[in-house]
Amino acid sequence: MPSIILHEISHGVVALYFGDDTAKRAGRLTLNPVAHVDPFGTVLLPALLILSGGPVFGYAKPVPVNPNQLRHPRNEGLLVSLAGPAVNIVLAAAAAVGLHAVRGIGTTRDVIFEFGLANVFLAAFNLIPLPPLDGSAVVERLLPKAWWPKYLQLRQYSFGLLLLIVLLRPSALSGVFDPAVRLWERLL
Repeated sequence: MPSIILHEISHGVVALYFGDDTAKRAGRLTLNPVAHVDPFGTVLLPALLILSGGPVFGYAKPVPVNPNQLRHPRNEGLLVSLAGPAVNIVLAAAAAVGLHAVRGIGTTRDVIFEFGLANVFLAAFNLIPLPPLDGSAVVERLLPKAWWPKYLQLRQYSFGLLLLIVLLRPSALSGVFDPAVRLWERLL
């Protein structure tokens, strides 16, 4: 929960730095988890998946960002999107440092390990270049203008496609998660 909240807040903080106060005006630059709860993505979907025995997946309510308020929307929008995964990477690295600081085996070490691993998964997942994930901002930034109309048509179906992959073929994500976990293990 703290990692997801910090991930979302970071989008709003970076947007605010670049001139967009939309998240601030919406009350989303807060550590209060209630402000980040999406009824479907945070409550209903994870509960249904737990009950069905499927892989657990959920999400927080996205922080609102108005690219038109950014001083340089194309470049700064990319940085706003990448802020969330960057925070998760920093938290995973901090967990790795924490694991080195905590000697022995115990509950504290297990909690730090799981916290770090969760952040590795969050960063890797959010860097998948498929909307609405943050990695899609890289594709959007590199995409030639002439391809935008077709991309926008794909974008409206991408969340459903992403959800189908997660629910029906979670093993397809091992190509994303396995290299990220191996990299994190090297940090350890």
